Amino acid sequence: MTTGRGGRRLTATVTDLEVVEQRAYLIGVATSSAGTESAERSLAELGRLTETAGSDPVFTELLTRAELEPGLLIGKGQAQRAVELSKTLDIDVVVFDNSLSPAQQRNLQSMFECDVVDRQAVILDIFAQHASSRAGMLQVELALLEYYLPRLRGKGIELSRQAGGIGTRGPGETKLETDRRRILQRISRLKRELKEVAATRHTQRKARIRSKLPVVALVGYTNAGKSTLLNQITDADVLVEDQLFSTLDSSVRRAELPGGTPTLFSDTVGFIRDLPHQLVEAFQSTLDEVHNADLLLHVVDGSDPDADTQITAVRSVLGEIGAAQVPELFVINKVDRANPQAVQRLVAMHDGVAISASTGAGVHALLEVIERDLTATAYRVTLEIPYDRGDLLALLHRNGAVIEESHTEAGTLVEARLRGDMATRFEAWLVE
Repeated sequence: MTTGRGGRRLTATVTDLEVVEQRAYLIGVATSSAGTESAERSLAELGRLTETAGSDPVFTELLTRAELEPGLLIGKGQAQRAVELSKTLDIDVVVFDNSLSPAQQRNLQSMFECDVVDRQAVILDIFAQHASSRAGMLQVELALLEYYLPRLRGKGIELSRQAGGIGTRGPGETKLETDRRRILQRISRLKRELKEVAATRHTQRKARIRSKLPVVALVGYTNAGKSTLLNQITDADVLVEDQLFSTLDSSVRRAELPGGTPTLFSDTVGFIRDLPHQLVEAFQSTLDEVHNADLLLHVVDGSDPDADTQITAVRSVLGEIGAAQVPELFVINKVDRANPQAVQRLVAMHDGVAISASTGAGVHALLEVIERDLTATAYRVTLEIPYDRGDLLALLHRNGAVIEESHTEAGTLVEARLRGDMATRFEAWLVE
């Protein structure tokens, strides 16, 4: 698998930044023949990620190994051949689709004599470029610092907007020295500022809860069409681009459902396979919008041949942020360009609704289903569950959408949304 587009190097001075591209050599490693097809799809996605980050993937290669090598990830012979090829192609950065340990990254950089990064670094780089709000920039900078902290040994790493290329970009306002103590201090400060952001979001969520308006959160794989759907439903003007991670900051818009029910719709950051854990942690306050929603619209790109893997990746992140219990409605998008049989299979498998967010086809039917599903869990209640009734709390988590929990002297105070029959079972513990 090769691509060639006459790439250019990125060069920069203190006073001037010449907009040119790094030449990137992409390497994926499959450990069994059974995993080759999945590895090829993942490597193709890495190519799109690399382009989104602003680098030129001039050569792409999938290597196979019986098992991964602890020191270099790949075999020494494979590494030496790759080094020779990178010099022939005048490569600026080598990008591995597999995660690299700090030791592996250092060893490979020593051999290639150029920057060597992994998929996680590319995703972090894209987030660094796209963060625009204060909250988004804080979250991305924290994720970058936590990713690079164990990688400080060896050559210095500068996290600065003025630096160029994958693995060198950061959201900081000025250059940060790669001194561990100073970076740890910066991480602590960022966490404090993000707590303030989280407190503000919490206040906004409480105001929405008091307003009694249901909240529908759009989730899905990156570039599945969430922002396009939000614009279609609410006549919003959220940025829509045909590239990965064009949306980082959540947007909340109000719209009326066909029966006249006013509803809040929240767009969220797209997910992706192997989403860096640092990003999940850093974006926790943003992702709380998902955790606290009354209904999730899981938007799926029906035209993507890898839709099943993408659904698995999204559900994995939902589980990681504690949103697996929130009611979920699958929306199979892009039917105007998808194989009809593939769409029918996804709709049947996930009891979903087929639409085209770009043309509006099926959107009215989707809104009717949303209204039906919200009605099925229409009762928002506040309960005080005694501490000796853990069985009730477990029942609540299994059968309702828990929005918020806190603790009093008498028991656990829970804000939740329940079906009518389930709400009746908890009447004795209602708080007025």
